[in-house]
Amino acid sequence: MRYYIADLHFFHAAMNVNMDCRGFGSVEEMHEYMIEKWNGKVRHNDDVIIIGDLSWGKAEETNALLKRLNGRLYLISGNHDYFITNKKTDIRRFQWIKPYVELSDNKRKVVLCHYPIMCYNGQYRLDKNGNPKTYMLYGHVHDTIDQRLIDRYQEIVRGTITRNMQGEMQQIPCNMINCFCMYSDYVPLTLDEWIEADKKRRG
Repeated sequence: MRYYIADLHFFHAAMNVNMDCRGFGSVEEMHEYMIEKWNGKVRHNDDVIIIGDLSWGKAEETNALLKRLNGRLYLISGNHDYFITNKKTDIRRFQWIKPYVELSDNKRKVVLCHYPIMCYNGQYRLDKNGNPKTYMLYGHVHDTIDQRLIDRYQEIVRGTITRNMQGEMQQIPCNMINCFCMYSDYVPLTLDEWIEADKKRRG
């Protein structure tokens, strides 16, 4: 099974008390809750793609954290993942570390970047039933005004009619999903689970 999640920000106390206002009694309590949620879902042979900003911690702290997380780990590097440049970090825990990736997930393309990409590769591709063939998964913006603006942008794009390559009129597809950890209660989710979670979040 393959899962996705973004912006866990382990060891980043400010995310608990300020920006995200996560509500934990301490950063240590936040860590234990997130690890419990992760390991309650992810098995040893599952793949988890972290879409940036895994850890604010030092190399030693992050190494210890990585040993506690189940699954095969992959990292889309985020702007706060400073640990990857520290020679003391055991990056062998990751199958790969990349800033941008395009993958196949159950016959659909997934575009992965820490930062939201408004006009992503494959955006217009639909299957024969008119379902999206490409999704853009991102992080970085958490649950902020930036995410509200992205929601509005997607509504505008989806409400726009244009002529496709076959000369037919169609609505423009736009399938961007913020995999922010708080949107899933810190549980890594599959692509299909994120699609459903995103629909529920936006009502």
